[in-house]
Amino acid sequence: MILPVNNFSSNNTNFTARKLDKEELKHHPVVLLENNFSTKMMIWWDKFTNATTMYPARGLKGSKNSNFYEFLTMSMIPNLTGSLMFMAVFNSANKFFSPPEKMTASKFGSKMALGVIFYALAKNISKSFVTKPVKWATGVDTEEPYAELKFKLPESKNDTDITSLEYHKVLESLEFPRWEVKYGDTEKGEPRNIWFDKIAKKIGLGTNLNDSDQDVKPRVKEIAVKTNLAKTFSSYLWAAAGVALALQKPWDEFFKVATWKVWKKDQFLKTIKTFFRSLGNSALEMFKGPADAKGIFAKHCGKSVIGLAAFSTLAGLANVLISRDKPSKLDSADVIEKNRKYVVN
Repeated sequence: MILPVNNFSSNNTNFTARKLDKEELKHHPVVLLENNFSTKMMIWWDKFTNATTMYPARGLKGSKNSNFYEFLTMSMIPNLTGSLMFMAVFNSANKFFSPPEKMTASKFGSKMALGVIFYALAKNISKSFVTKPVKWATGVDTEEPYAELKFKLPESKNDTDITSLEYHKVLESLEFPRWEVKYGDTEKGEPRNIWFDKIAKKIGLGTNLNDSDQDVKPRVKEIAVKTNLAKTFSSYLWAAAGVALALQKPWDEFFKVATWKVWKKDQFLKTIKTFFRSLGNSALEMFKGPADAKGIFAKHCGKSVIGLAAFSTLAGLANVLISRDKPSKLDSADVIEKNRKYVVN
């Protein structure tokens, strides 16, 4: 059995983003994080604050500590800025229109702004439609995050002990997954391959395997590849469904009474109630088709979008789960021909 060089404890899954301490991480530079909503929000907030302050400052001054991770993290800023500009472009010119045209433009602009929000929500939430069932059926969490403390290079003679926190996923790179964080802590009496043993049992490889980690790793990669494909493809279709939902006519009622003035309690409560009522009516209209729809396409367009998104999710899940108990199609017999001679240089 090939063992990892570093000794990382599986009990690090008890960490959450809120509890991370850089001083403690100096002794365990890589820790698993709980894959839950609070952790995701904390990771997002940490990335966002760094992407708007520290990372661009390093890049602009040409710091040798500015790396590819920081470059990718900063991409969230143009994405957010572009979304805000897309919302504004349909609403900022309303003052130049005549009253009837202004009313029409305002309705459309408000729906487009709502569409941007629903696009982002549907795209991100729908990923769990694939990843959660896969985790339940196979034990493989393709979204499992970990935090890693990076030690930076000194940029001046006064710089000492410069560190930076990065967030990644265990299966972020399928060429080099961070397998070492999935091994058990033998010092605390845990079996070395405790996680791999569980996965092996889940996917039908059996129990009491001599080297379960070596048997499980290629299968986990295969599951991750199929899961990522299904997640990516279906999430964009659900995002399209989110935009279509925002364009339905029942939202007109919501925009007439909508207010963000929380201090006006009655009006704000009415806004919330109207939102959920408009949401339900819009979903119903999208599925059934508008009452004044002309033609088969207009009548069944929304239903088709929902059906296509649901089908892509179910088809992707089926592709992962049906083959979970099947061995990998490629083994040593497919690579090595016993009747041929091989020379090692």
